[in-house]
Amino acid sequence: MNNTLDQQNDWTLLQKTAFRFIFLLFLLFIIIFNNGVTPLLVRLFNYPLELFKDFVPWFAKQYLDTAHEATYHVSGSGDTTFAYVALLIITLFSLIGTLIWSIADRKRKNYEQLYYWLTVAVRFYVGIMLLNYGLVKFTKTQFPFPGLFQLTQNYGENRPMGLAWGFFGYSKGYNIFVGFAEVLAVLLFFRRTTTIGAFLTLMTAFNIMMVNYFYGVPVKMVSTALFVFCLFLLAPNFGTLIDFFLKGKAVALKMLAAPEIRKKWLYYTKYTVKYLFILMTLIGLALHMQQMNKYFSKDPKKTLLYGAYRINSFSKPKDAQSTEKNWKFLLIGGDNDSGIRYFNDEYEPAKIKIDTLNKKMEIVFEKDESKHSFSYTKSAEGQLILNGTLYKDYVSIELIREKFPLVTKEFQWIIE
Repeated sequence: MNNTLDQQNDWTLLQKTAFRFIFLLFLLFIIIFNNGVTPLLVRLFNYPLELFKDFVPWFAKQYLDTAHEATYHVSGSGDTTFAYVALLIITLFSLIGTLIWSIADRKRKNYEQLYYWLTVAVRFYVGIMLLNYGLVKFTKTQFPFPGLFQLTQNYGENRPMGLAWGFFGYSKGYNIFVGFAEVLAVLLFFRRTTTIGAFLTLMTAFNIMMVNYFYGVPVKMVSTALFVFCLFLLAPNFGTLIDFFLKGKAVALKMLAAPEIRKKWLYYTKYTVKYLFILMTLIGLALHMQQMNKYFSKDPKKTLLYGAYRINSFSKPKDAQSTEKNWKFLLIGGDNDSGIRYFNDEYEPAKIKIDTLNKKMEIVFEKDESKHSFSYTKSAEGQLILNGTLYKDYVSIELIREKFPLVTKEFQWIIE
């Protein structure tokens, strides 16, 4: 049975116009919102992209009344004012480009080959994006286990995104499951598995999109684009999938035919470039993973005295000069997860240095860079006693290591 997609020789005016707009919009989106997928493409368009970064804030200032300045800045958010104004601009560019293209190329019968190459660009964009997200979940570098700051934070103080990150970060098994679902996007690299890859990736992209929308994760724009791109790849088989899933009919998936290449050297060049690109992508992802693992390899749980210590008693002279708030927890974690949690639940970050040989501890508060030295003793039961100076006052602090059910609770098959 020939399951190659039957492409019309003559497209309707609506089909040609719609394709021109989609082609321009998708291609501009992939270039502008590259997200590190194809660094080579970014370098190729480096100068136009720099001009675009200057054009966006100018456009916003001239024609839009935005609540925030639409300046480009590197952040963890993909939903900045700059990003949304950029999306508006590329949409306008696509509309104008469609009008010009339609007038200049009005005699064109179809865009079969251009349609094929657009699907290639979309397949690799979505595939690389989700492959990257999937691999980092195997090592839990995207969703680390909740740190001491979050464990000692009141539940209601969590932001929706923090709640989601804590939920995903708790379970390594769930990370592997989600990571495997995202890695299946590798099926999009190959034309024959495009439909099954797009179908599976559609479910994954939809879940990512919903989490981003309903938990306030600032990657809503890109995740929505991934979902739309998957729908675009599935479009030729919409009717086929409906017949199979809803009508119970025997069907054959339609596959987009690749442009015929008669010259052997061009044929072999095409596949050489393709597999070299895939290989370079995998190498790039592997190097990225290595860097991420190196950054996250310092497991704070391996830090001596790691844990959240609840204050049992805090003794200082009656004539103490300091007016420090009362401590509730001493958090001894990694470089970015150590500090003091006060009884009013305020948190003060600090650097904690431990001298295991001399049983000494130094606490350096970030707010004023003040240093405070203590000697310590630790019992097998988790009791920690500090003696030393805190803002020139001699203090003696007794602490008990907190045991959090979230950390200590083990998996159970049977739960009554």
